[in-house]
Amino acid sequence: MQFVICNFIKSFGNINNDVAAVIDFYFHICSLEMSCKELSEIFMFLANDEFSTSKGNKILSMSQAKRINAIMLTCGFYDESGEFAFRVGLPGKSGVGGGIVAIHPDKYCIAVWSPKLNKQSNSYKGMLFLEKFTTRTASSIF
Repeated sequence: MQFVICNFIKSFGNINNDVAAVIDFYFHICSLEMSCKELSEIFMFLANDEFSTSKGNKILSMSQAKRINAIMLTCGFYDESGEFAFRVGLPGKSGVGGGIVAIHPDKYCIAVWSPKLNKQSNSYKGMLFLEKFTTRTASSIF
């Protein structure tokens, strides 16, 4: 199925590389293993406008981080993105392995993991925890 979708996207000129190489890279990225701590640290550049590398280089401008957070808020959970925005109130991204990362711009990045997936293939307990967390801490961006 991924080859069909990738070829479809390529037919519109949005992919320049070989489809097999793109799919291979996608599967390698999907198989990365990391802890929740590592995941939250990797996404901190979206929560902190002043974030820079160990060499002092900024990763993104404030405008770029704002755009990525907006995309995650509206698309990070595929068909369940609106529900996540309503229940949790933070930009976030889910993974099919049960991981979720959520960003509170200018404050924090939080990652959770629980492998039981709901019907939309998002972590059932992860979403529930984040909903309770943002409710109890009043940290929804809305």
